Amino acid sequence: MIKKVKRKKAYYSISAVSKMFTIHQQTVRLYEKEGLISPKRSEGNTRLFSEEDVEQLEEVIYLTHQLGINLAGVQMILKLQKKMQKMQTDMNKMFESTHKELEREVDQSKALVKQSAQELTKLKSHIQITEDLEPIEEDDGWDIEYEEE
Repeated sequence: MIKKVKRKKAYYSISAVSKMFTIHQQTVRLYEKEGLISPKRSEGNTRLFSEEDVEQLEEVIYLTHQLGINLAGVQMILKLQKKMQKMQTDMNKMFESTHKELEREVDQSKALVKQSAQELTKLKSHIQITEDLEPIEEDDGWDIEYEEE
């Protein structure tokens, strides 16, 4: 069995990130100032970019440099993406709870059908026993004889 090694999260400096994307460090700082990225800070106040930060920066660079969208547009796009993600998460939760509720109702219906079938079987066997008995004719003392003409 392979033992899984717990690795520390990797962080990149601003110089490493700017080289990665061949952009100026001031551009990275501007994106942070505009709230498009939010790297963590070390105790010495150095920016530390996680993998998620790098992915976010990559998207910002794509939108600004490749598609020519201004920073206000990028902010709007990122905000809408976040809203859509939340809505998707909420929909998934709602779907999951509805699915569980449906499964519960199906199980209840199956149990009800099984119970009804058992009661029907008992009723049928009771009717069969009653039909097998010969009817007893009672003499009520009113024998009437008819004459034929």
